[in-house]
Amino acid sequence: MSDPHKAVDFIIANSRKYAQAKAHRIFLEEFRKSKKALLMKDALARGYEAVNAQEREAYSDKDYLEILAGIREATAEEEELRWLLEAARMRCDIWRTEQANQRLQGAVTL
Repeated sequence: MSDPHKAVDFIIANSRKYAQAKAHRIFLEEFRKSKKALLMKDALARGYEAVNAQEREAYSDKDYLEILAGIREATAEEEELRWLLEAARMRCDIWRTEQANQRLQGAVTL
């Protein structure tokens, strides 16, 4: 992409997707804490009185593991978008450098 305007358009077009991906990841990370507390409460109700036993039950619960898988997917999506946006910014910087080099070459040949 040699047109910096296309790079900027890409950043604008994908900024909402990036924001949503990041919000989704953060939500899942925070929800994980609540889910752990709920699972520990359930483990207590099932007779696991020791906190470490409650924690073990919470960490091994399939719902908790699904949240972890969701965090993994959300993080991957966020990171992919982040690096695509960063690459678009870099293309603008490259274009700017190329333009400066062309101006410099024009000044040297005069």
